[in-house]
Amino acid sequence: MTAKSIMIQGTMSDAGKSIIAAGLCRVFAQDGHRVAPFKSQNMALNSSITAEGLEMGRAQVVQAEAAGIAPEAAMNPILLKPTTDMGSQVIVQGKPIGTMNARDYFAFKNNLVPQIMESYNDLASRFDIIVIEGAGSPAEVNLQQDDIVNMGMAKMAGAPVLLTGDIDRGGVFAQLIGTMMLLQDDEKPYVKGSVVNKFRGDVSILEPGLAILEEKMGVPVVGVVPYLQVDIDDEDSMSSRLRKNDYHGVVDIAVVRLPKISNFTDFTALEAATGVDIRYVGNAKGLGNPDLIILPGTKATLADLKWLRESGMEAAILKLASKGTPVFGICGGYQMLGLEVSDPHGVEGGGTMRGMELLPTRTVFSADKRTIRSSGKVLEVDGPLSRLSGAAVDGYEIHMGTTTLEGGAPFVEVSDLDGNILVDGCCNEGVYGSYLHGFFDNHEASQALISSLLAAKGLDEHAISAVDMETYKNQQYDLLADGIRQHMDIDLVYRIIEEGV
Repeated sequence: MTAKSIMIQGTMSDAGKSIIAAGLCRVFAQDGHRVAPFKSQNMALNSSITAEGLEMGRAQVVQAEAAGIAPEAAMNPILLKPTTDMGSQVIVQGKPIGTMNARDYFAFKNNLVPQIMESYNDLASRFDIIVIEGAGSPAEVNLQQDDIVNMGMAKMAGAPVLLTGDIDRGGVFAQLIGTMMLLQDDEKPYVKGSVVNKFRGDVSILEPGLAILEEKMGVPVVGVVPYLQVDIDDEDSMSSRLRKNDYHGVVDIAVVRLPKISNFTDFTALEAATGVDIRYVGNAKGLGNPDLIILPGTKATLADLKWLRESGMEAAILKLASKGTPVFGICGGYQMLGLEVSDPHGVEGGGTMRGMELLPTRTVFSADKRTIRSSGKVLEVDGPLSRLSGAAVDGYEIHMGTTTLEGGAPFVEVSDLDGNILVDGCCNEGVYGSYLHGFFDNHEASQALISSLLAAKGLDEHAISAVDMETYKNQQYDLLADGIRQHMDIDLVYRIIEEGV
């Protein structure tokens, strides 16, 4: 049996394609269908690792969770992770094949169609419905030729399309009608409906415009979806959460907003705890006097380390650390905290750079990428985060460097899927580092961190409770599905799926 499909395309990046797709995945799953997400090509620095150790985009992980299934690399056969403004690491079916500049990749990408269709057909043989997500806009006239992610993918899958516009940014009628006008004549029949997304206000005021929209586009408006108040992981640097830089809670955690920040979803569990504020800080002046500084992951450790130094952020962090403010580094952030970062194989352009010298470690980049899921516990640690000692952790590693300790103490003990026991990270005098993404998703670890920060302020260490992330996520997916059911014509969506193109 081959699955039926529905595709969500958008008028622009961040029009809400990912969240609409996730909501439909949840709705279809609630209705008893076996549903899987799919995005042929994703460009994002937020990625995750499957149980098999394969890398895929975070958006499709979220959509798989919403569908109640385990994420698979087949759901995102091509992942582009930008390394510079002009180039990206290319990951195919979960494994990196190299780094290409934009022009070279554009000329090469059609060679990947067999892998795209292999992945899609694999899913289609095992599921009832495939919810396909497009990328950017299908009306980018310079990219329409040989497209593999928008209308090109719709054609390959025979998928009907819902076109989504973002009314919050303004000009939604021009977005939707203009996009339809710019499609090729053989592409227009694939569009079976439109969705007005991120609406605020009284929908009755919008209704006259909706009638004109239907007339001009020749397809029905399937829904007007409000700005839903749900906490769903975002996929890229356009996320609104990265613009949050105020502090109103009890615990103040400053995450350094590196230029090439990646996997900022590492902090979702902390953000979800009432009374904890996560601020994303992009300049030294905004750092303030937080209870904890976190250096997150990055796709460009050397470049972002240079930015830290030149922007004055490094000096500000070192000053606070010298006064006892704890500092926590994850992946690339952990590498920066050491004595030195070296790139002998040119993974990031080559060279050696002095680290922040807050941890007695040295990192050497290698050509091989480590992608693995693991679980374990925090070892006995001292300093302001000592309550982390013994806390359970689980997560995944994505990095191309090996870090050796020249002092301090290992931070975490983990076991991989083969049962091998390894140590990870380093802690030394109030500074902590680990390669483990998802460190705080475990309830024990996030609660221990919050309790440590409360105790350091002389407050009741039980005053703030961490959330159970599995329960929390499922609550959010159910809220999302409720919103989609209320504001989209789901019966019409099913008819569009059934009728196809």
